[in-house]
Amino acid sequence: MSVQILRSEGEAQTIELGEQFATQLQRGDLVVLHGDLGAGKTEFVKGVCRFLEVDDLVTSPTFSIINQYEGRLQDGSTVAIYHVDLYRIERPEELAEVGFDDMVFAHDAIKLVEWPEHAGTHLPEQYWSVTIQANEEDQGHDDLRTITIRRIQTQEIPTHEISTHENSLTTSSLPPIP
Repeated sequence: MSVQILRSEGEAQTIELGEQFATQLQRGDLVVLHGDLGAGKTEFVKGVCRFLEVDDLVTSPTFSIINQYEGRLQDGSTVAIYHVDLYRIERPEELAEVGFDDMVFAHDAIKLVEWPEHAGTHLPEQYWSVTIQANEEDQGHDDLRTITIRRIQTQEIPTHEISTHENSLTTSSLPPIP
C-alpha cells in the first residue's frame, strides 16, 4: 500500500494537488475525503473535477447531498462524476433515500464522497482515502494543510484512524503524484 503525504499552502494549491491526484483515477474509482469543516475537501474535489474537464461550477453538495457532473477521462471518453456530501446524513435509512448504494457501487462513474464516516458499512472494500488536516503546529498560517492519500484495499485501516505519530513519512520520502 502506498501513501502519499502532501503539503498545501492554500486553496489554490489544494486545487492543484487534487488535479494532480486525479491523474491516477479510473472509471469506477471511489475517493473518500476526511477532514474537519473548512479543511479543504471541496477544494480538492474542484481540482479532481478540473482535471476531468468538468464544465459545471463545482460546489459542495451539503444540501443536495449528491451533485452529478459529466467529465472526461484521459482517453477522451465521458464519465459521470458523483460528488457526495454526507455531513447531513444521520441514519443509514437516509442513504437509501438518496440512492447512495447504487451510486457508490456504480462501475461506470468516479465517486467523490465527503464525510464518509456517515456511510457506516455502505462503502466498498477498495477505495482511495484522502485526509486533509490543518497543520496545528504552524501557528499564524491558517491555510497550511497536510493531505494524506492512501489506496485502501480489503481490511486495511483508513488513514483517519492512524495517529500522526504512527505515520512518520514525509513528502520527500515519497514519489510525486504522476
